Amino acid sequence: MRSRTLKALTVTVASAAAVLLAGSPSSAAGVPWSATHGTATASGSRWLEKGAGLLSSTLVVEGELKNTGPGCYSLWTMTFHDLAPGPARKVATQCGPGTQPVSFKTYYAPTITGYVHICKDDASGGCGQQTSITTWPIQKPVPAAITAE
Repeated sequence: MRSRTLKALTVTVASAAAVLLAGSPSSAAGVPWSATHGTATASGSRWLEKGAGLLSSTLVVEGELKNTGPGCYSLWTMTFHDLAPGPARKVATQCGPGTQPVSFKTYYAPTITGYVHICKDDASGGCGQQTSITTWPIQKPVPAAITAE
């Protein structure tokens, strides 16, 4: 009975590791993400890169923050580890019309949940809805031409 449990645990851990380690380390054509608030939008792609541990990876997020109106808007990210929130980090700011690049990396494991949101940088401090950057799939999608065969 004990060896059966150990075998099932080994298969489960190996399967989870294979899913996490399958991320493309050098491709910017990952899974799309987007967030909006006021006159600002942010969008781009996200993917996993192999981490140092068996069940850990690095979540890579790239894209741009665009503002079409007056005022300053910032893109923020926040992660939760085992339901405990980490500090919010400002990753890009755009004042007035224009575009700013977005590029950040964060530790990722199966117990991590990450979000981005846009906030207006004024006295109102209003922020848009949080958008998950850790919903599945995180890995690079397979092109439609390959799956159609």
